[in-house]
Amino acid sequence: MQTVVLGTTGTTAEDVVAVARHNARVELGEDAVTALAAAREIVDALAAKPEPVYGVSTGFGALATRHIGPDLRAALQRNIVRSHAAGMGPRVEREVVRALMFLRLKTVCSGHTGVRPEVAQTMADVLNAGITPVVHEYGSLGCSGDLAPLSHCALTLMGEGEAEGPDGELKPAGELLAAHGIAPVELREKEGLALLNGTDGMLGMLVMALADLDTLYKSADITAALSLEALLGTAKVLAPELHAIRPHPGQAASAANMLAVLAGSGLTGHHQDDAPRVQDAYSVRCAPQVAGAGRDTLTHARTVAERELASAVDNPVVLPDGRVESNGNFHGAPVAYVLDFLAIAAADLGSIAERRTDRLLDKNRSHGLPPFLADDAGVDSGLMIAQYTQAALVSEMKRLAVPASADSIPSSAMQEDHVSMGWSAARKLRTAVGNLGRIIAVELYAATRAIELREGLTPAPASRAVIEAVRKAGVEGPGPDRYLAPDLAAADTFVREGRLVAAVEPVTGPLA
Repeated sequence: MQTVVLGTTGTTAEDVVAVARHNARVELGEDAVTALAAAREIVDALAAKPEPVYGVSTGFGALATRHIGPDLRAALQRNIVRSHAAGMGPRVEREVVRALMFLRLKTVCSGHTGVRPEVAQTMADVLNAGITPVVHEYGSLGCSGDLAPLSHCALTLMGEGEAEGPDGELKPAGELLAAHGIAPVELREKEGLALLNGTDGMLGMLVMALADLDTLYKSADITAALSLEALLGTAKVLAPELHAIRPHPGQAASAANMLAVLAGSGLTGHHQDDAPRVQDAYSVRCAPQVAGAGRDTLTHARTVAERELASAVDNPVVLPDGRVESNGNFHGAPVAYVLDFLAIAAADLGSIAERRTDRLLDKNRSHGLPPFLADDAGVDSGLMIAQYTQAALVSEMKRLAVPASADSIPSSAMQEDHVSMGWSAARKLRTAVGNLGRIIAVELYAATRAIELREGLTPAPASRAVIEAVRKAGVEGPGPDRYLAPDLAAADTFVREGRLVAAVEPVTGPLA
């Protein structure tokens, strides 16, 4: 099993995915333990002074004006966790909760939060035991960070609330901790606040979306190439010299991917054979421009994610010179914007893929293919309703592309009077990413069938590799009408698991 060691300087996207999705073990680095202890000494010294310090000896948010005496501070930290664990709605996915916990631990290990080393170790122990707190869909405004989701995680550390064990069964958190030999934490000054004041949920979902979209953008380049081939289009528009004069990196990468897939095709370049046309339709000809713009959006989003992964997000923070200062770094705007930006790009990629599918199914525009790619059109409906499903998914993606970060709703008696809605942006992006995979799967299903119907013409070696692999995966080829849902589900799994990319790359080499 992989082990991820957390130090003081943050973490990587690869480590987040390893912990969230693949149950990598988490350990605290020596530098983190040293930094934790040093910061805690500063907090303890401030707690002993009569002057109030926010988060150490005061209330929170709009209640920060009240000074809290030493005898009530343990209750203060306990109560902020209990009162803020106020989420509602369906449970959030296990991988999201694990990313949330891991990223909060990442900030704790920075030494800027004032949390004791033993609390950090307990957080790692809970992750390593496979215990997943119950976190609900609704409760975060993305400022001050993901308060309610993180509070539900902190509640588990205290041995309260419900959590899911490694066997998937829901139990009281105290029982699960005891079963794994983990003692519940008793929070002290600053610790309750430090455990719930960060952008960790939205960042975790961003990191995982980026990993998924990396695969999906490569997959979309492949299906676009297959559709071009099935429509007897021209690959000349993919020439590197054409893309060099509009030097967007993503555009060049997408064009290069499509060109690699189409190498050696006997179907491309037949514009003048039976149905003269000067140019292919935009959905075919402009595929690299649309996918490329999305790829450049991914690059920007990765930059934001990398900065956040190197950040210590808390309020107040412990500085190396001994000061404990309030700040606004918990605001989710940087993450929220790119989450929304990615949803827009994904919607457009899904939209252009659906237009290619529709063209493959329309006998008036498919250049010789049977209506709806049916075996006996009229008796058979072919892929008519598969395209309906794809269109419904595209329509939903357009709704999901409406930015959450353009909204703000004041809270905490107007103390938190501008919020990011980044958690909401992340939740809708997760749905959009899932829909995009399904849309690409439908195009894959249609394009492979269409290529097989082009009798007498030889597809590219990469196309043949895709057809062979997807048929082995349980996605059937041309023939009379049959129950389509299982085929579409198999195609979706094939795309989502990266098997489409894996089928092509032995022929083309690594795709960009």
